[in-house]
Amino acid sequence: MKNDTHPDYHLINVLMTDGTKYQTRSTYGKEGDTLQLDIDPKTHPAWTGVTGNLLDRGGRVSRFNERFKGLGI
Repeated sequence: MKNDTHPDYHLINVLMTDGTKYQTRSTYGKEGDTLQLDIDPKTHPAWTGVTGNLLDRGGRVSRFNERFKGLGI
């Protein structure tokens, strides 16, 4: 096996959007660095179940809905 083909795998701190922290192993940054998340499972609609409002004024979404209106999408 070739030397230096794999990145350094070390412990980092992850800071969630609500301020909680945890440690995990990653190739991000250097040992002890902090990765601050902008979106995480506590805030993202895919995990929280909150639906967002989609604003479209006759653009792509309206054309898509018009084109496929008979399919029940």
